[in-house]
Amino acid sequence: MRNPFKNVPGQILVLLVLSLCISLPAGASSGKTSVIVASTTQIADFARQIAGDQVIVKSILAPGADPHTYNVTPNDVQIVLGADLCFENGLHLEGKSWMATLAKDAKKPLVTVTDGIRPLEIENEGQAITDPHAWFSPANAAVYVNNIVKGIVRLDPDNKWLYQARAKLFLQQLRVLDAWIREQLNQIPTHRRILVTTHDAFNYFCREYKFNENNDFLSIAPVGWSTGAEVGAGITPERRRKVVASIKASGAPAIFVETTINPKQIREIAKETGVKIGGELYSDSMGPEGSAGETYIGMMRENTLLIVNALK
Repeated sequence: MRNPFKNVPGQILVLLVLSLCISLPAGASSGKTSVIVASTTQIADFARQIAGDQVIVKSILAPGADPHTYNVTPNDVQIVLGADLCFENGLHLEGKSWMATLAKDAKKPLVTVTDGIRPLEIENEGQAITDPHAWFSPANAAVYVNNIVKGIVRLDPDNKWLYQARAKLFLQQLRVLDAWIREQLNQIPTHRRILVTTHDAFNYFCREYKFNENNDFLSIAPVGWSTGAEVGAGITPERRRKVVASIKASGAPAIFVETTINPKQIREIAKETGVKIGGELYSDSMGPEGSAGETYIGMMRENTLLIVNALK
């Protein structure tokens, strides 16, 4: 076969090779694609929306896992050792700061994607607790996205425009999602906007969309914001008594279980109060691959439809 470069001067060949290397995606010139490791499924989804095919994104948590009680495995250590960048939610979502510890031990850069969010504070057993479930407001999700974009651009500045362009589209989708949620929730009369879930994952949702007016627009839940050995964790007899009384007094049409938490307690409370179970909400984790809730927009869409169907 004839060599097409036979008569091309050596200096021009060098320039051609250099120009090809410059145009390659992140990591391609070295034969290695950059790897990002996120602590939760939501953060991983945000990162994938922005990274496209330029970067590999992995999640430590699997769908259905609880970040509050998660125990790190040797495999997690290996995943983070192979990462170029790590993302955490922060605000104590990752019980005992397990993601920050993994990144520190592996000497990997870590981005806290809730930086810049004004967190809600809730009182639990006389203590002020910072609520880490900020993604349940699409406006807060936009802050996550902007922090993720900055982190990925620092990792791969040559493809900055690609990441920013994808982020611009996704931010528009978040604005549409927020408007759609408000439109759907308008089907629920004000006096029936009562959201009772297993643990305090839905405070931002309640505050954003005006649920539980008699509870300062915060969620009503028998368990605190954590289900593990964190401050404010667990159900106490006093908290259970208050929740049962609140449900009876509020006239809640339905209460909800969550995908990441054992439904036993909330089912017992439903039986005690005579209120039906309205369904299972995605909370600390998105759904498994192939499910309607496998993405952030999907989980928010399905949660909204479930709530409207049960309460309207």
